[in-house]
Amino acid sequence: MEPTQKHNWRRDLHTIIYEADTPMGKLFDVVLLILILLSVIFVMVESVRGWPPEVYDYLYYGEWVITIFFSFEYIARIITIKRPARYIFSFYGVIDFLSTIPLYLSFILAGSNFLLTVRALRLLRVFRILKVTRYIGESNKLRKALLDSRPKILVFLFAVLIISIIAGTLMYIVEGEESGFVSIPVSVYWCIVTLTTVGFGDIAPVTPLGQLIAAVIMIMGYGIIAVPTGIVSAEYVKSTGSSKIDDSDYVHVNSQSCRNCNAKKHRDDADYCHKCGTPLHPEDIF
Repeated sequence: MEPTQKHNWRRDLHTIIYEADTPMGKLFDVVLLILILLSVIFVMVESVRGWPPEVYDYLYYGEWVITIFFSFEYIARIITIKRPARYIFSFYGVIDFLSTIPLYLSFILAGSNFLLTVRALRLLRVFRILKVTRYIGESNKLRKALLDSRPKILVFLFAVLIISIIAGTLMYIVEGEESGFVSIPVSVYWCIVTLTTVGFGDIAPVTPLGQLIAAVIMIMGYGIIAVPTGIVSAEYVKSTGSSKIDDSDYVHVNSQSCRNCNAKKHRDDADYCHKCGTPLHPEDIF
């Protein structure tokens, strides 16, 4: 009877920690996100000088409480799955580890506690609560559009680089060193900054011809910003297609995680893991 109880204990804990489709799972994730936000705020406030000494003490103790909680959470995530390596070396596993160790490292490396801001990356877990995984199909379309646009964008960037070199060389000849264009690389830097409409203002043309060239470059900058957007948009429309798709063609996925292989993105109507075949609903525990 004891092995069964142990098995149920691990399964219940796994459901709470890894899934956001149950009341306890949602509560756990909400508490986790609140603690992550508090931790990031503590680190940010601690970097501000001028607070009374007791404020820094409270921040330090509060950070240790949160770190200990995250340490237990990290261990619990490992012991509740059959293949811990799947979690440990996953994206969230690495982030969880990196967000837990900085305070411990502060005993060895001074200032490493400020690495705790990496915990902000753990806020990505909010997507599980908001269930935006339902829109994973749209994100795949956008990813495909970006990949299909890559050759065109690379050619476009190469053309921009050529324009920057030519225009920068021209400005070096027209303006000269007395206007701040001390070399061709510096002039090319100015052209890139101007072309991207950033305009730091550290270098500026003073001659009428140089100002005319600068005006042309500035106007070109607006067109250059629009071109990559148009390329990606065209590829996205092409990947979407003009055919009508009804709601039944969309596959809704949930936040359920397999206890065996830690696989995610299961269909709402799935009874078994799509990777290893492990039953997803051995019994309704909530």
